[in-house]
This record gives sequence, structure tokens and C-alpha cells, in this order.
Amino acid sequence: MSAIQVGRICVKIQGREAGKRCVIVEVIDESFVLVTGPKAVSGVKRRRANVKHLQPLEDLLQISKGASEEEIIDLLDETGKTDYMKSP
Repeated sequence: MSAIQVGRICVKIQGREAGKRCVIVEVIDESFVLVTGPKAVSGVKRRRANVKHLQPLEDLLQISKGASEEEIIDLLDETGKTDYMKSP
């Protein structure tokens, strides 16, 4: 099982959004990934993040690479994880 993969829910451990949960949207290379909260849910903007600044959790969302914020919000609502993403 790869800890860093598309759809993995993580906690940011460094940076201005430290302590907030996010979802990996795309793997850029071995050091960087594209993450989103989405901002409307957890407050994390879509941005590039260093994998060393993320703590992967066991939860995994079934999203496609580069999924939009709306798709992720809809999936979080369907799976009942919206409140989970909001809590620190």
C-alpha cells in the first residue's frame, strides 16, 4: 500500500494550514503532491505540498487524478466525511 496516492486523506503538519485535513488530488513527483481541502470544507486551498509536510491517514477517497473541488465535496457528502474533514 502506497501512503502517498490520489485520494488519500492527510493532515498538514507544517505551514500556515498545519493541523488541517486535506486530500491528495495529484502526485507531481516523489517529493511533491497537489492537495486540496477543499477550501470550503476544511480551509485548505488547492496547492502544491511537500510530502514531508503531510501525515497520511488510513482514509482513502475514490477520486480520479485532478478531480475538481465540486467532485470532492460531493464525494465527501456521499461518504459522510464532511464533518471529519472539518475537525482538526
